[in-house]
Amino acid sequence: MNLHANSRTCPRSRLLLCRRVIEEGWKLRDAGEAAGCSVRTAAKWVARYRAGDQDLFDRSSRPTRSPSRLPQQRVQTIEALRRLRMTAAEIAEVLDLPLSTVSLWLKRIGLGRRSRLEPPEPPNRYERRHPGELVHVDIKKLGRISALGAGHRVLGYRRSQHARRIEGRMTGLTGYEYLHVMIDDRTRLAYAEVLDDLTATCAIAFLQRGVAWFAERGVRVQAVMSDNGSCYTAHAFAAALRELQLTHLRIRPGRPRTNGKAERMIQTLLNEWAYARIYGSSHERTAALALYLDRYNYRRPHGSLGHRPPASRLNNLVRNYS
Repeated sequence: MNLHANSRTCPRSRLLLCRRVIEEGWKLRDAGEAAGCSVRTAAKWVARYRAGDQDLFDRSSRPTRSPSRLPQQRVQTIEALRRLRMTAAEIAEVLDLPLSTVSLWLKRIGLGRRSRLEPPEPPNRYERRHPGELVHVDIKKLGRISALGAGHRVLGYRRSQHARRIEGRMTGLTGYEYLHVMIDDRTRLAYAEVLDDLTATCAIAFLQRGVAWFAERGVRVQAVMSDNGSCYTAHAFAAALRELQLTHLRIRPGRPRTNGKAERMIQTLLNEWAYARIYGSSHERTAALALYLDRYNYRRPHGSLGHRPPASRLNNLVRNYS
């Protein structure tokens, strides 16, 4: 329905107004007052109704003619040059047009970003057949929570670098901490820890604890998929994988979607754990992680699993709250 946002009447009230004037003999002033509009507006709707307009929708305020509008041939030229991978500035220079005009039309025709020049890739969803056949690992940087107050996500602004340095000296907490995640490809069973660094040493220790955690639940990990971060390409990490008899699969550079289950797990953790409430400290946030993971693995419905929790895919489930 094409209805103006500031209109006091709707098509049904306009139809009632017209019938009162035409069929019941009301005066325009009385019918307009009853509908909450002026005599002039009431006369307009009555005239349109008598002309055969039964819908009584608002007409577009767009002018019939737009002499200054860019000709369609020019728009087609902009599109053709864009498909030659020219920038908006280059197109504006070639066609002697304002950059703002070229940018506006590129956005309207859906070519504002260069990535739109290529056809979208079809979804490539896959799932391993057995639990433990493949686990995905990834790391997310988290800002530490100061004991002096909430951060910019709550306050709406960022403190200056000088203020953060003073705050760090007073509290002894500076910089970031790192969320390490491991998720099983088949069951979506997940394990995560908050560590102080993202070095190979931290990644190896997390890997060992994660493999042991899955083994306690009857899942034998066989392969690990990661991105090409320095901690995952280190020789020490490769040696740890050989010691655990695990195969290492690394995604192609620039293709984070290959490790999409870990990426999605991180987003879920951020939305439902890290940023879901106001924590008084980083320690309080870290302590809440174990409780959330218990809910995620055993009770939270998962869309890709038919709205069942990940643990429902384990045949030999031994629940452990430790």
